[in-house]
Amino acid sequence: MTIASPPLTITEMSVPAHLEGADAADFHAVVALNNAVCLSDSGLHDFARTAEELLPHWQDRADDVNRGFIAREGDVIVGAVLLCYAVAETTSVELDLMVLPEHWGRGVEQALLKRAEEEVRLLGRTVIQAWTLHRPDAGASPLVPKTGWGVVSATPHARLLQDDGFTLEQVERNSAYDLQSDPARVRRMLQEALREAGADYRLVEWTLPTPPERRDGYAWALSRMSTDAPSGELAVDEEIWDAQRVARRDARFLDGGQTVSVAAVEHVPTGTLAAFNELVIGTAPADVTHQYCTLVLKEHRGHRLGLLVKCANILRWRAIAPSSPRISTFNAEENRPMLAINEAMGFVPVSSSGAWQKLLN
Repeated sequence: MTIASPPLTITEMSVPAHLEGADAADFHAVVALNNAVCLSDSGLHDFARTAEELLPHWQDRADDVNRGFIAREGDVIVGAVLLCYAVAETTSVELDLMVLPEHWGRGVEQALLKRAEEEVRLLGRTVIQAWTLHRPDAGASPLVPKTGWGVVSATPHARLLQDDGFTLEQVERNSAYDLQSDPARVRRMLQEALREAGADYRLVEWTLPTPPERRDGYAWALSRMSTDAPSGELAVDEEIWDAQRVARRDARFLDGGQTVSVAAVEHVPTGTLAAFNELVIGTAPADVTHQYCTLVLKEHRGHRLGLLVKCANILRWRAIAPSSPRISTFNAEENRPMLAINEAMGFVPVSSSGAWQKLLN
């Protein structure tokens, strides 16, 4: 006798005030689902997050809004889709579809994707962007992005997006650096980069919170991530940052128990920041370290500043998080200057991601 599955329902997740509250069960479940999907897709534990880290980013809606929609069959959670969109920038919405393999193929993923698009249209936004994680082996029939750089495997998730009208715009390489390795090479490369940069550039470092006197300059540097980082044909709104937005971002990291180290380069003649690198870890000393933003502003390229900030921050980080095993970072495959720096430092490719985009009529 065949037993019919309970009907599928999709409801919006409420954001709890506290993780210990009775209303926090769904939030904990979605965080666990996200971690399980990342592990299944990449084969790596590196992308696991904690509810403690994530909750401040969901509670603070001053700059970005996070929303979640949970799919259930009866009382069983079988998938979720997350939406994230900036308040000031009004073009696009980021989508994160999460369905484990055992629930794939029964219509759950299609229903969640349809609900997500309905919500995006209600917001009046015209672009949906999504990311897929992939293991290193792209298989016999890999997918090639519009940039022409890199490939990813044709996973069910990738094929679903493709069939729904998404275009693979860009591939990012996920690389890892062994923090327990001999730092002699990094020290040597830092000294070479300092000599190449010369007297016009000065290394400055801090651990969040950003010093008040640095917030305006750091706001300008962070805003340039939206204009200067390689993004293919992804629709990217120019971001507006100020000192208050930097302080709010700092607070979200710190309220989530995270430690963030920044290595930056100041252009001495103008007093502006020319490059920066961020390393982030959670509360557990043996957590994987994540590199977040790294950028050399366009007008300051050609002085080995990218190498300078990356090497300086790694050496600083060894004292901050001595038990962290490795750094995980993503870079666009067409960003050959930054990938060349990574490779020379000892980063190795371990997975990849696909950046997808759908333009709504």
